[in-house]
Amino acid sequence: MLRPRIIPTLLLHNKGLYKTVNFNTPKYVGDPINAVKIFNEKEVDELILLDIDATVKEESPNFELIKKIANECRMPFCYGGGIKKVSDAEKIISLGVEKIALSSVVIKNLKFISDVSKSIGVQSVVVILDYKKTGFFKKNQIFINNGNQNTHIELYDFIYKLNKIGIGELVLNSIDKDGTGNGFDLITAKKVRLLTNFPLTILGGANSFGDIMNLIDEFGIIGASAGSLFVFKGKYKAVLINYPNIDDKNSLIK
Repeated sequence: MLRPRIIPTLLLHNKGLYKTVNFNTPKYVGDPINAVKIFNEKEVDELILLDIDATVKEESPNFELIKKIANECRMPFCYGGGIKKVSDAEKIISLGVEKIALSSVVIKNLKFISDVSKSIGVQSVVVILDYKKTGFFKKNQIFINNGNQNTHIELYDFIYKLNKIGIGELVLNSIDKDGTGNGFDLITAKKVRLLTNFPLTILGGANSFGDIMNLIDEFGIIGASAGSLFVFKGKYKAVLINYPNIDDKNSLIK
C-alpha cells in the first residue's frame, strides 16, 4: 500500500556528509557510512544522498563510495551527482542503488531522461529541481550547479515538459528554504501538485516533525524530505542524527 515517506536528504562533499543553508556555508555532520548505520537502526523510509562536488567539478560519480554506502543501506537508497552518461546510471543501479537523481544534466538535455529510463526503468529515475524566487515578480526559476547558475527557466514551464516525457519521481528543492527551518514551501508544492501526477517529494525548510505532519496532512501520499531536521538538535545545532521512532512516525503519517 502506498503511504507517505519521511526521507533524510544529505550532501556528500569531500567524501563526508555536510549540510548547507541556502546552498552555502556547508557544515560537516559526519561520515556517510556511520550515518547510514544509524539510519538503518532507526528504520528510515528512504535515503537520498547528493554529491555536490561531482557535477560542479565535472567529475564522475565516486562508484567505490557509492558501493560501500549501498552495501550498508537497509533502506531504499537514491543517489545523485556527476551522472552524465547512461552507463553511469547503469553502474550505480548495479551497485545496489534503487534510484538515481538527475538535475543539471536533464536541464541541459531533456532527452537524457528518456535514454536513462529505457535502460534502468522509469521508476528508478528521479528529477531534482532546485528553484529560487527571482526578479521583481518573484518567479520560481531553476538553478543548477549547486544553486550557482540561474538557468532562467521557469519551474512550472519545465514541469510541463517533464509531463510529456515521464519520470519516476519529482523532488522540489527550495533554495530559499534550504537549511532555514522556516517550513516547507507549501505554496509552490500546491501549484506543482496541480500540474503533475508524478510521485512528489518536497525538500527544504523543515524545522520540526510538525512541519512534516502539516505537509502530509495537506497532500496525503507524498515524500517529506529534510536535511537539518535529521542531523541537528537544539538551537545551537549540535550534530545528532535522529529520526522519528515507529510510534511517532505512525502518528505523523496516519
